[in-house]
Amino acid sequence: MTQNIENLIPHRSPFLFVDEIVSFTNETIVGMKTFDEKDNWLRSSFPEIEYIPGSILIEAMAQCGGAGVKLLGVTDGIFGLVSIENAEFYGGVEFDDEVKFIIENVRLSQKIIKQQGIAYVHDKAILKAGWMCIKLS
Repeated sequence: MTQNIENLIPHRSPFLFVDEIVSFTNETIVGMKTFDEKDNWLRSSFPEIEYIPGSILIEAMAQCGGAGVKLLGVTDGIFGLVSIENAEFYGGVEFDDEVKFIIENVRLSQKIIKQQGIAYVHDKAILKAGWMCIKLS
């Protein structure tokens, strides 16, 4: 399923970290991101090992969740990330790895989005976190 992600969330390159939403239901959103040459500006974060910073991975997961919620048509407006809960890292993401985000919708309303998810690379969990976004406008 291909969508123009820029029509779903306000983020723009170079701070747009969702390539596509694969599926979306009221319960679960699945999205993908591959960090590639467009994201070269991130390479200086860990020059010896070229890992994608964990904060960027959490942002990517939240963007994926936001894009999926927009496709559901449950909320309207612009939402901003206000809290991150229980973030746990199990491994790193290197450039050209395809990251799969599986996100659970915990609470969806007109003013609050609460989600949690797990990010995978090659079917191995690399990140688990929960977050909340509130309506900004």
